[in-house]
Amino acid sequence: MTQACAHIIDDDEAIRDALQWLFKTRSVNCRAWSSGEAFLGAWRPEWRGCIVLDIRMDGMSGLECFDALIERGCQLPVIFITGHGDVPMAVGALKKGAFDFIEKPFNDNQLVDLVEKAIQRDAERQRVAADRETVAARLATLTAREREVMDLILEGKFNKVIADDLQISMRTVEAHRSRVFDKMEVRSAVELAQMLTLLRS
Repeated sequence: MTQACAHIIDDDEAIRDALQWLFKTRSVNCRAWSSGEAFLGAWRPEWRGCIVLDIRMDGMSGLECFDALIERGCQLPVIFITGHGDVPMAVGALKKGAFDFIEKPFNDNQLVDLVEKAIQRDAERQRVAADRETVAARLATLTAREREVMDLILEGKFNKVIADDLQISMRTVEAHRSRVFDKMEVRSAVELAQMLTLLRS
């Protein structure tokens, strides 16, 4: 997994340098980009962290860069910074999924706190995505019959009822139940139900 990084995208070199210095004083790993085009040219889906994006830049604007990132499926939290923002612009960016929107001049500590929150949000999203992949992989190992038994277990049915529903013996139901629990790596139906909620959330 790549190291989390705060990507600063601003066409003002002085701002980039100031933000890099600020983030380094708080031990926040960062990297600076002089344009949206430069960032998009280098962006990789596996990158982790967040983006600090200036709205008004020469060439591609911050909002245009944001739209391009959304089209690519980028899920890094984006914090917009601007000296020329207005309420409709901020509302529009937040409705599209921006993490936050702050105006210049901003409080340095407030910005770093926000960046740290954005990085934590991204880390949590990654953890949930990894957990979902694990559960999906375990589900894929179940046979069709084991899936049927699992669905009935989740409905709260007892082994005898499941046996009647599927017209199989109680012993066979018990064997399927045991294999379902082993493959899903759970010890109870409650634990199984809690695990599967990950796929529905």
